[in-house]
Amino acid sequence: MTEHSQESPPPPARLVEADKQVVWHPFTAMRQWLGGGDEPGRIIVEAEGFELIDADGRRFIDGFSSLWCNLHGHRVGRIDDAIRRQLGRVAHSTLLGHGQTASIELAERLVRISPETLTKVFYSDSGATAVEVALKMAYQYWHNRGEIERRKFIALRQGYHGDTIGSVSLGGIDLFHRTFRALLFETAFVDCPNPYRHPAGPRAGDVVLSEIDTLLEIGAGEYCAVIVEPLCQGAGGMLTHPPGFLASLRELTARRETLLIVDEVATGFCRTGKLFACEHEQVSPDLMCLGKGLTGGYLPVAATLASQDIFDAFCGDAGEGGTFYHGHTFTGNALGCAAGSASIDLIFESNLLDKLAAKIELIREKLAPLADHANVGDVRQCGMMVGIELAADRDKRKAFDPVKRVGAAVCERALDRGIIVRPLGDVVVLMPAPAMDETTLGRLLDGVVATINDFFE
Repeated sequence: MTEHSQESPPPPARLVEADKQVVWHPFTAMRQWLGGGDEPGRIIVEAEGFELIDADGRRFIDGFSSLWCNLHGHRVGRIDDAIRRQLGRVAHSTLLGHGQTASIELAERLVRISPETLTKVFYSDSGATAVEVALKMAYQYWHNRGEIERRKFIALRQGYHGDTIGSVSLGGIDLFHRTFRALLFETAFVDCPNPYRHPAGPRAGDVVLSEIDTLLEIGAGEYCAVIVEPLCQGAGGMLTHPPGFLASLRELTARRETLLIVDEVATGFCRTGKLFACEHEQVSPDLMCLGKGLTGGYLPVAATLASQDIFDAFCGDAGEGGTFYHGHTFTGNALGCAAGSASIDLIFESNLLDKLAAKIELIREKLAPLADHANVGDVRQCGMMVGIELAADRDKRKAFDPVKRVGAAVCERALDRGIIVRPLGDVVVLMPAPAMDETTLGRLLDGVVATINDFFE
């Protein structure tokens, strides 16, 4: 335990047993968890810097930013202090019909740093709800303009936008979503333009854009919006898009008079090498969804940023579409907003963006040897976002039998080296905190490469 600990936690065995008795874990095979199989997990009791500390006192490098949300490390003084100061003022007050200082200050920062078309901030509490807000805004936008036949959306297969019914309707990962298909609204799906996965290979981007164009031409006046995870589809397996795809999609949606929603929940806040993935191709969307790293990984605050044109469509009389009937009890929570403002300030005061290029290159160099590994089909990198796709046969692009859960087994083996990462099927995902120092980052990368090499010996 570190010197900051106030008291000792319960014995590890007691924590493990209590967890099994009362906690239902998300996206976790509970039978294996309860039986101690290939999802043994760890009970985390503390964190320091870029390490997590379990109930046995073992330290692990947080190799996936505590599910892609941590930016600056754990227990960052600047953010801790901001939360304490806000706690001394007010922890929460509603935004329904009232304002609140912390939410105003964060919204001002978000508008200042986001693409220029985005002028309004609507708060929620998770990436999924940020997407839910965006799709409802898009639908009501057209309804308020009198185009009531626009009810459908276009999304990419292998996309992930959250777990509410609306966001699942836009999701294209069959493993996650097939159980709920009967509950979902109609969405037109096109293939992900990742060259490794798409049959067209290097032509994938052009093929997918053509398919979207055809849908919008044939279904003119039927679609509310196209939604996309810009540059990289995270939960689909870190599926990167070809250069220029996002900019071409923006041009296409503008020409076909359809809204573009960018889901920057995973890609936002320095993950891709810039503050937002949109910046790589100078794209300004109609709606942008933020979450995860918005508070530096501290508290559950999300936001949907909208253009002035979207907002203006909601400024009629209250009984004529002038009210957006959506909100959450903890919308714009003051503690979370204070953390968000502190995190954004820290990004710029620490010159974090200027330091990313060297770290991105270090990742590329350290993982380069895996390109020739017989059981690595593809190594995909988008800034600090990495997916290592394991394969039974690299040359034939033959996947492992899913029943073998090879990705999970590799990640379990990584625990022995003091590394916590999580698989997406047989894709080992790395998403270190953007602020992680190069020494710790090097240890993480060396450990992952060594784990993969040892596993397949």
